[in-house]
Amino acid sequence: MKFKTINPYNNRPIEDFDTYTDEKIADMLYISSQAFISWKSKSYSDRAELFFKLSDILRTRQQAFADTISKEMGKPIKEAKAEIMKCAWVCDYYAQHAAKFMAEEEVKTDASKSYIVYEPLGIVLGIMPWNFPFWQVFRFAAPALMAGNTVVLKPATSTIRAGLVIEYIFLTAGFPRGTFQTIIADNEQIRQMIGSPYIQGVALTGSERAGIAVASAAGANIKKTVLELGGSDPFIVFADADLKEAAKIGVQSRMINGGQSCVAAKRFLVEESILDKFVEFAKQEMEKLVVGDPLDEKTDVGPMARLDLAEKLHEQVQKSIKKGAKLVMGGEQRGSFYMPTILTEAKYGMPIFDEETFGPIMAISSFKTEEEAIRLANSTDFGLAATVFTQNIQRAERMSRALEVGSVYVNALAKSDPRMPFGGTKKSGYGRELYIHGIREFTNVKTVYIA
Repeated sequence: MKFKTINPYNNRPIEDFDTYTDEKIADMLYISSQAFISWKSKSYSDRAELFFKLSDILRTRQQAFADTISKEMGKPIKEAKAEIMKCAWVCDYYAQHAAKFMAEEEVKTDASKSYIVYEPLGIVLGIMPWNFPFWQVFRFAAPALMAGNTVVLKPATSTIRAGLVIEYIFLTAGFPRGTFQTIIADNEQIRQMIGSPYIQGVALTGSERAGIAVASAAGANIKKTVLELGGSDPFIVFADADLKEAAKIGVQSRMINGGQSCVAAKRFLVEESILDKFVEFAKQEMEKLVVGDPLDEKTDVGPMARLDLAEKLHEQVQKSIKKGAKLVMGGEQRGSFYMPTILTEAKYGMPIFDEETFGPIMAISSFKTEEEAIRLANSTDFGLAATVFTQNIQRAERMSRALEVGSVYVNALAKSDPRMPFGGTKKSGYGRELYIHGIREFTNVKTVYIA
């Protein structure tokens, strides 16, 4: 099978890639299994030294790596460069903290000595998406590798070059052969890999449909999985909030990566008494955005990653308008571009309220009471993150406990941060990435009891 990468800015082909043969994939898994034997025995300081070298390469060649991202999936170059820097940060973070996170834990029992150790499992297969083709990889790979596992990456078919570049970076930094490898595979080959005795865990960031397929295959083979899937994240604004700041952060949260982010704000729930003002401020912020060539430093919003994604988003918008949503601005598809859009009166039964919308649109609803805000926020199958804007900290903390999500951000931009665990609940997946929880996901938590 051949995969073709396409530049979404001009819809011109970039490269063709052939899937690896079954024999080549089998050889790569064997090489990774052999690398694991020595890699797991290395000290944390030895692994950390390699990760510090890797982060230096990321920083030194930031522009070149960012260009790859922008050309393959249309991310504005200034955001692509920020993505590379974030990858360097997560490498440094785990290089600095892995030894502490993985340290033996003494437990007081009736034994003379009892403790817990964390041991690597083996090869972790990472099935990663196109929207953050570097960050999503490093987010799972840095902790998995620092824990002593080896990694095999299956990148999205539309960002294959990015995946191959990442493998090159690991090799250039001096990581042993087989420690990190990138494969080009189709869905059937992935299913076979999950069933391979070499693979001990699977990390997936992707769609709900992909999560079901991977979890089913992994479950049938009793393999550990971590799933970070979609989101329909609520952004809740109360009347006492700093409305201009809420609108500014709200637009940023919705528009980062052209709205193509699982953790982006998707449903804006605004207290009824300040709805019109919030919409006005949000429109002002949206009108400042520059839509254009992703390689231009002035561009804020590039094309969507693929033409079909823009078409799907336009269909969601049009169906919602027919069901009663009011178009404030935008609502226009221009090839792979989708113009920044604001819709109000979003309600149940509309795609912009019921479904995950992956693109540059704000769907705004109103509420009258705190209880109604909670009900609306939780009325989704997803549960990744939520944002609450209010000056009442007691209310913010009540909301944080009532919202059915993996993380809540109060008066701040929702984001993934190495210093905090990241992941969701309900159909947004399970397991956690980042912080101490991320490095321990693909480990054997072993009890040792000495009488």
